[in-house]
Order: sequence, then C-alpha cells, then structure tokens
Amino acid sequence: MNLAKIKTSYVCQNCGSVSPKWMGRCPECSAWNSFVEEVAEKPSPSGGPVPGKYSPSASPVSLACVKGLETSRFMTGIGELDQVLGGGIVKGSVVLIGGEPGIGKSTVMLQVAGILSEKEKRTLYVSGEESPAQIRLRADRLSVRPEKLELLATTAFEDVLFTLADNKYDYLIIDSIQTMVSSELSSSGGTVGQVRHITYRLVELAKSSGLTVFIVGQVTKDGNIAGPKVLEHLVDTVLYFEGDYSRGVRILRSVKNRFGSTDEVGIFEMSSKGLLEAGNKAFMDLGQEPAAGKVLCPVLEGSRPFIVEIQALAAPTFFQYPKRNATGFDPNRLNMLIAILEKKGGLSLSGADVYLNVAGGLRVNEPAADLAVCAALISSFKDKPIPFDRVFAGEVGLTGEARPAPNMQGRMSEAARFGMKFFCVPVKSDKSESIELVNIKDIGGLMEYLAAAGK
Repeated sequence: MNLAKIKTSYVCQNCGSVSPKWMGRCPECSAWNSFVEEVAEKPSPSGGPVPGKYSPSASPVSLACVKGLETSRFMTGIGELDQVLGGGIVKGSVVLIGGEPGIGKSTVMLQVAGILSEKEKRTLYVSGEESPAQIRLRADRLSVRPEKLELLATTAFEDVLFTLADNKYDYLIIDSIQTMVSSELSSSGGTVGQVRHITYRLVELAKSSGLTVFIVGQVTKDGNIAGPKVLEHLVDTVLYFEGDYSRGVRILRSVKNRFGSTDEVGIFEMSSKGLLEAGNKAFMDLGQEPAAGKVLCPVLEGSRPFIVEIQALAAPTFFQYPKRNATGFDPNRLNMLIAILEKKGGLSLSGADVYLNVAGGLRVNEPAADLAVCAALISSFKDKPIPFDRVFAGEVGLTGEARPAPNMQGRMSEAARFGMKFFCVPVKSDKSESIELVNIKDIGGLMEYLAAAGK
C-alpha cells in the first residue's frame, strides 16, 4: 500500500479562496476560522477536455430504460432499530449514528456487532476511543460472544484500510469518526478536513465493494454532528440518539434515509444489559394515581402513535412578571394557549407561574397536544384531577375552537390498546367500537367537561 503523503491546500469554506497554509482570517472575505485542509486536485495535463479528443465515460439515457433497484436488507433482530432503518440494514450502505456522550451509541453498535457476528456475518469493530480490555468488559456485560467478533483498536485510518484489503468483511463499524486520523493529511484527528476525507474514503469503499459501514459521530453543544455538514450529505442514513438520562429512555430518530422513510422512531431503555426495546410503554405509567395537572395525550412520532403524559403546574407568582417554563413543548405555543384560556376560558393565569413538562424526555412538536395542554392547565389551576381512563387530542385555534388532528384512527387504536375508556377529541361521533368518543368543540366545552369529570 502506498502511504506517500499527497499535496494538500487550505480552502476557505465561505468564499472558496485557496491558500498553501492555514490562516486565521481569510484575506478575500474576512471570515474567521474558515480555512479547512483539503486534498489538492491534480491538474489535467492538457488543461481540460479538448473537443474531438475527449471520450466521455457516461451519456444520458431515458429514465424509462432504467430498471429499479431492489435493495437486499438484513434484519438485525432489534425490532426498533430495523424499523428506523426502514426494514433492516441495506448491503453497501453507509449509516451515521450521532448523539451526546453517554447516550448509548457505542453500546447499541456493540450489540449490533454481536448479533451480526452470531449470524455468520464477518464484522470488524474499529475503536479509537476505548482499549480492547474496556470493550471486552462491555461485551461481557452485554452477553456478546467474543470469539466471533473481530476487534481493531487503532486511530490510524490506514490500519483500517490495510485490514480491509487483506480480509473480506461484510460489516465495518467505526467508533468514532472523530478519532480516526489519515496520514494523507497533516491536520490532527477530529478536524473538519480529516473527518470529511475519511468519510469520503469510506463511502467510496462501501459503494465499490458492497461493504456496509456504520459510523459513530460525536455531536456539538448545539446538538449537531461534529464536523462539516457534508458528512451527513455523503452517507445514506443519518440516525440521532436523544432521550432522558434520568429515566434511561432513548429515542433513535432518523433524519435521513435513502432506503426508507424518515418518519419512524425507535424507543429504547438503558439497562445494565444494554439498550432494550421499550416500545410504546416508555412514556407513561398507568399505575400512578390521578393528580391535578396530569393528562394523557396520544401524539405521533413519525407514523407511530404514543401515549405520553403531559404535566402542568399553575401556581401563584411571587414576581412582577410570571414565569413561563416548558420542557418538551414549544414555549411560544404555550404562551398562545395561556392567552386563549384567559380570553375564552376566563382563567386568570396572568398572575400565576406556569410550568409544563412532557414526561419521558419526548419532545412534542405537533399541535395535536394543544387540547391536552389546555386540559392540564385547567386541571392544575382548579386543582381538580383528571381520571387516567381518558385521553385528549386536538388542535386549539386562536378563537378557542378545537380542530381534529391527523390520524385520529391510529391515536384512537393506541388509546384503546392501553385500556382507555374515553377519547376526548373534536369529532362529531358518539362512540367507537372500542372506545367512547367525547366531542370537545371549544375551550368552553372543555371546561364544562372537566368540571363534570372532576366531580
């Protein structure tokens, strides 16, 4: 293998100015810290294609003559992961998994590596963060059979290429991409140039040989994967881990998938034996007693409905300006709902501190939770508990009217599956086959219903 150092240059990511060395400020556009080391392209001997002498390697064809691609998928056996991937792992694809430190990226990758190796799929696990002894300790805790899993502890990317050249592997796991260093670049590991260059090489290797690559990526304090945004453009699938550390709930969310939908999420729970599939029961606890300000709401994460617990607290304020604090919910939408309750419901929330929380670490971004938020605020303000045998779903407009949310049938089926008796929605229907529907037309109707239900 030729490891001769190639020529590099520094390119401004703002204006494209090229410099032979790194500079803190671009002399062309005056941008700071915008120079990134890149591999210099070799100029064409003739200066470019010459008409009559250049033979193109590709020509346009009609789309009708192109046959569809049939992707072969491999099921890992982890149902939540397979669902997020769109039905399994696609051969020759490149999957990027990001998340905060300690969220469970290395744990789930080691679990996947163990499953793949047990199914006679030759897998190479490359670790640049942990020693072999640390990985063996984790493998024993996760009940991963060590005799079938091959491990390479290195930060040199050329060692990975050399190992792949001498052996035939089906799967490659890089943990993590920020620790890999290529000798072709003089910059240190984790820099923009190194991350992009190594990812380019991995994508080329996957597409040319059919090797399936998993890349673990660290995230910045803003929640984005560290490195250039082109890192996400290069790979086929981008998955993000997020969740609540206190409860151990982990949400695996797909933000890009060339072989499936990005509407699916996977729910896991961290335990002493690794990440376990939690399914739809991770965000609710039906064993608790009803309390003022606690309301159940069916929300959609992608195409999957979940029953989540929305908690609200309205308490008298001791400050000149009352506090408005929301966790897992849009603060601006909370302020709008408070204004609607004051105008249309007659609640005097202007003199109360309002706190809202979505239990389980899930973030609700859809307006279908408006009705449940209003019900929780009314329940807390009036100190009247709402029974746990009913759920609320619907959008609330500025005039106080309630509107139905998408996929009501799916939400209704999920509520019925957990034994709910009443489904409070703005739908004109008396009853369903498995659950009774309560028609809530507006905020006034919601307050009347809650007053009757709390007696």
